[in-house]
Amino acid sequence: MPKNPAPETPDVALSKLDSALLNILVKDGRASFADIARQLGISRAHARARVQALQSNGVIELFGAVINPEKLGKVISTFVDIKVAPAAMEQISQELADCKEVVSLYIMSDLQSLHVHALTDSYETFDAFVRRHIFNRPEILSVDCKTLMTRVKNRRGGARL
Repeated sequence: MPKNPAPETPDVALSKLDSALLNILVKDGRASFADIARQLGISRAHARARVQALQSNGVIELFGAVINPEKLGKVISTFVDIKVAPAAMEQISQELADCKEVVSLYIMSDLQSLHVHALTDSYETFDAFVRRHIFNRPEILSVDCKTLMTRVKNRRGGARL
């Protein structure tokens, strides 16, 4: 069975209330049930029940913090597309996923490409990461690398990292 099966039909049909509630939580995951209730014009108990139902149904997977990487000195945000020999895909993807510089990693639909987002504090640190984990590996067939210049829009509700 694949780790990430193809998306299925949604298990839960969201009401307008649930969609509005989720929008509140995406903007502020620490919003209290009282704040949610006030914004939606419902009781605190109803807000709590809806959040708990959305958690039980797997719509809300977790609550987390959105970290500003620049405040942590991680100012170099680089996207690396790597073509890998199919026989080495599992090994290479796991090795890269275990690197502290890698904040997200995806196996793409062609089953030979990895899309990697790396965050480092300097170009020198990124260079050391690439030399250690990507260069001179015969199972890595090609690399395309681009550094972020300006973030225009980022995904709300997920890590900015």
